[in-house]
Amino acid sequence: MFVVIFRATARQLDADYSATAARLRELALTQFGCLEFVAVTEGNQEVALSYWPDEASIRAWKQHTDHLMAQQLGRERWYSAYQVEVAEIKRQYTVPAAS
Repeated sequence: MFVVIFRATARQLDADYSATAARLRELALTQFGCLEFVAVTEGNQEVALSYWPDEASIRAWKQHTDHLMAQQLGRERWYSAYQVEVAEIKRQYTVPAAS
């Protein structure tokens, strides 16, 4: 399993951003094999973690037309800076939730 770590400094996140992010999240999860997607924002900092079964799924997602358009809008409007890291998860531990 792989994780894509997206860290960004937001310029201004508007309603168009929110709609685009929701649409792309749904697309990644339903059509590109994304296993889980979690994003948090604090102040102007955003961190998103997406989990994928393999690198081929990540590459296909990266090249999808809607994602390419969102990347361009991100550079032009929404983010002043961002960083993307792709890492392979070698081990995973889960502790059951307390009841």
